[in-house]
Amino acid sequence: MAVPFSPDRLVSILRAEGVRVVEVDEWRTHNRNHKGAFGPINGVMIHHTVSSGTDSSVRLCYEGYDSLPGPLCHGVIAKDGTVYLISSGRANHAGGGDGRVLSAVVAERSLPATSKHEGSSGAIDGNAHFYGFECVNLGDGRDPWPDEQLDAIERTSAAICRAYGWSAASVIGHKEWSDWKSDPRGWSMDDMRERIDNRLGRTPEQPKPTEPPATQYAPFPGAGWFKQNPRSPLITAMGRRLVAVGCSRYSQGPGPQWTESDRQSYAAWQRHLGYNGDDADGWPGPSSWAALKVPKV
Repeated sequence: MAVPFSPDRLVSILRAEGVRVVEVDEWRTHNRNHKGAFGPINGVMIHHTVSSGTDSSVRLCYEGYDSLPGPLCHGVIAKDGTVYLISSGRANHAGGGDGRVLSAVVAERSLPATSKHEGSSGAIDGNAHFYGFECVNLGDGRDPWPDEQLDAIERTSAAICRAYGWSAASVIGHKEWSDWKSDPRGWSMDDMRERIDNRLGRTPEQPKPTEPPATQYAPFPGAGWFKQNPRSPLITAMGRRLVAVGCSRYSQGPGPQWTESDRQSYAAWQRHLGYNGDDADGWPGPSSWAALKVPKV
């Protein structure tokens, strides 16, 4: 019987497999454990977000929405291969599914065709049994899946399987769990399981070094923190970085109080990174914040 990983253990095994990890807000205690069990853990489930843009997708999966409160997965896998951890406990990602599929996953044998979904008579609660990873993709069959993203799916799945002593037969797609679902769409789960099993036969690669070390930069304080109009030396440090990268929209300053000038300057930074629309609204998100490299204060 596999118990859930501690947050430290989850980070450790992912990084040992060469996964680039970003820890989002209060992910270590952000969960739905009050709504039901999390464990025993029997497998990994892969999803697509039906969304675009890293920051907005991470925010959606972290917060959820009225009819489906967050967290909506354990990690979001961005197109550049970065994995954003948003929960280490029970998450709203799998819903109801086929008990025959769960039995096959536990036994690590071929999957039967699913005939259950959320609300079906006899459906099994998948949120208790699977780690879930949402991959940023529109899910329309046309939105591309970059090699970096597929590599991160492979590494993330292999890391969990390696730590539990499983084969790739413990990794399934949401569409293999629920007959209502189509995710992930755009590649074959059988091909991905073959990739994962090939990786499990190799020694894990060491994590790719980051230069300079991320520890000298201020961690992302959370999207909600900025919307409270904070006054902090961190705002000054952020503003100085925005000036340094040529995205200043300040008439004076920057200073410690969050202002509309800060938001406009940050929106210019988001556009500089290639974001547009709602992803360039001036409210900081985890990926754009990491790219800005705001020093610790």
